[in-house]
Amino acid sequence: DVGEIYSRLLDHRPVIQGEIRYFVKEFEEKRGLRELRVLENLKNTIFETNEHVLPKCEQAMHDNLNEAFKRLQSANNMIHRLQEREHEERKV
Repeated sequence: DVGEIYSRLLDHRPVIQGEIRYFVKEFEEKRGLRELRVLENLKNTIFETNEHVLPKCEQAMHDNLNEAFKRLQSANNMIHRLQEREHEERKV
């Protein structure tokens, strides 16, 4: 009697094993391959991004930064010339 009382009150392995079997059945049967399809789509999206989108973005960024750098250099040169003129005018 004590062994039976102990197993009913304190031994949770049968309950846990039943829950595990239920979870596996629920996961495998009802969800099917949905998670696998989601992961496959995610992998394809990442591959597409790495192979096509990222290089395009890098090239656009490089081109735009070069253009901005050229404009900043031009503006800096113009300001430098203005400063030189002001300096020459102050001397005279």
